[in-house]
Amino acid sequence: MNTRNSIIGFFILILAIFIGWYIIDKKKDKPLRLLPYFGPKAPLKVNDTMYHTVGKFSFIDQYNKPVSDKDFDGKIYVADYFFTTCKSICPIMNMELTRVYKEFKNKKDFMILSHTVDPENDSVPQLAEHAKKYGVTDTKWLFVTGSKKELYEMARKSYLLNAEEGNGGEEDFIHTQNFALIDKDKHIRGFYDGTDSIEVNRLITDIKTLFKEYDFKDKNNN
Repeated sequence: MNTRNSIIGFFILILAIFIGWYIIDKKKDKPLRLLPYFGPKAPLKVNDTMYHTVGKFSFIDQYNKPVSDKDFDGKIYVADYFFTTCKSICPIMNMELTRVYKEFKNKKDFMILSHTVDPENDSVPQLAEHAKKYGVTDTKWLFVTGSKKELYEMARKSYLLNAEEGNGGEEDFIHTQNFALIDKDKHIRGFYDGTDSIEVNRLITDIKTLFKEYDFKDKNNN
């Protein structure tokens, strides 16, 4: 009987050690997953390059306020292109972005920037009504208009959301369902299909990962 109890006790001890090891291992810091960088690298100096960065811009938002690249300094943000009268992909994209907006609206260093591809018709009042339709009453999600040439150049040259050639002229038109994730240093860190809920789930996960990346950098710089 004593031998049997000893064997049982031995196995209980082994099980307890295993459970304790498992709990400790789960608490260990896992390696930080870094998001990739997108876009062509620019030469900085000899044997050195700089990641592609979003260029300067100046637009007008739904509150009739000027918006520039300076407003996004030190911010993680999602950029996309839409137009208010779109009946195909844009409503789906906006509903998916609403999920992103609700998830991060309380993060002071996060924003969404939606550019119209139809500035001739998307006036400031039209953008304001459109924003209200999706429950946006703050400045965390901006809907902007401006020069068609500048809007389209940003889509193609800065956000890399459209590969087709164009000059923003009367016959030029961009219609893309893709979102771009931009980090605090104006680098592109991901592209996502805004009509695909699984892709937008990935976007939400990647935004959280990007915040962890900056938290890690901040801790190691202090």
